[in-house]
Amino acid sequence: MKINLKILEKESIPKDLLEIPQPPKKLYLWGNLPPKGTIHLAVVGSRKCTTYGKDAVRKLIAGLKGYPIAIVSGLAMGIDAVSHETALENGLFPMAFPGSGISNIALSYHPNKKLMEKIIDSGGCLISEFEPEFKATLWSFPMRNRLVAGISKAALIIEAEEKSGTLITARMALDYNREVLAVPGSIYSLNSKGTNRLIRQGATPITSSEDILEALGFKTDKESKQKNLFEDANLEEKNVLKILREPLPRDELIRALGMPIQHANSLLSIMEIKGLIKEELGEIRIY
Repeated sequence: MKINLKILEKESIPKDLLEIPQPPKKLYLWGNLPPKGTIHLAVVGSRKCTTYGKDAVRKLIAGLKGYPIAIVSGLAMGIDAVSHETALENGLFPMAFPGSGISNIALSYHPNKKLMEKIIDSGGCLISEFEPEFKATLWSFPMRNRLVAGISKAALIIEAEEKSGTLITARMALDYNREVLAVPGSIYSLNSKGTNRLIRQGATPITSSEDILEALGFKTDKESKQKNLFEDANLEEKNVLKILREPLPRDELIRALGMPIQHANSLLSIMEIKGLIKEELGEIRIY
């Protein structure tokens, strides 16, 4: 690989990294930093990810297409690699922090060398604070993780065992006042014990791309679509929405509408298909 490195001194280091404890004194950059205004999302997860984890990454990141988002990871096998592959497929900016320096010597045995080249060819970048020929060690990965967490507005955790490096990154994100997002998983999966515990401790549960976009501060297409649906609702539908300021059981709602049961049920079914309302736990509420 032909590697052309730039050195970022203090004045050119991304400002979010200068605000964390032990900020980097200089960084080595291969490629280009994202355009101004890009929001950084760290995507972190297990190296030994399951099919569920891979599918979740692909679905969630693909749904971010068209937004000015950089996908940040440590370029490890598993979730890191899948997140960047999906970012590349969907035109999102890929930013990777290897746990080593950036040189042919340091990266000679890296399992994701081809992915690195794709990242650079796409206009993305690799960043490291280690000297170019420094080879990864056990202690260099936690150091790298603080940069992944520090540069990001939020950290998305997808699959993590109860004791894992992934949770170290989540803890760092919390320490830096970044939002921690976690994908819930099966209670039977060891790889979901860490993420489920994060949610129990207050992390934002993520089940859709819209959840991520809202956490990053974007107005989602779902919100715009919902607003248009409300504006296009007919008089009967608007009356239902007016009554549903608080969720109601179906029987109470039908009584409040004062119309024949068959007609009311038909109206509610159509509104549910349109995505205006939904029925959960025995109550109907605005979607």
